[in-house]
Amino acid sequence: MKEKIKIGIIRCRQTEDLCPGTTCLKVATKGKLAFADYGECEIVGFVTCGGCPGKRSIPRAKMLVERGAKVIAFSTCIFKGTPIAFVCPHAAQMRDAIRKAIGDDIAVLEYTH
Repeated sequence: MKEKIKIGIIRCRQTEDLCPGTTCLKVATKGKLAFADYGECEIVGFVTCGGCPGKRSIPRAKMLVERGAKVIAFSTCIFKGTPIAFVCPHAAQMRDAIRKAIGDDIAVLEYTH
């Protein structure tokens, strides 16, 4: 049996009271949508960005990598604004800072579903 890719998901802190992350978790574990290239995945962590402007996203991404994540995925709430219809104004800056901090060996996805 093929070993599952380990992933970490970073979500918007402001949406945690509105969304339990069910769809993000489901598509990741089943290898659907953003995770289609990876197949069924193992989730090593599901964390928030720490609040605007993503002030805890870098150390949390590093923590996910330390726990084995080979892919860091931003929850759909950050780049697509689901479910609050508000895209994070710091999304690109957060993504770029995380990429710089964790290196090129770790994939970064801009959505989950």
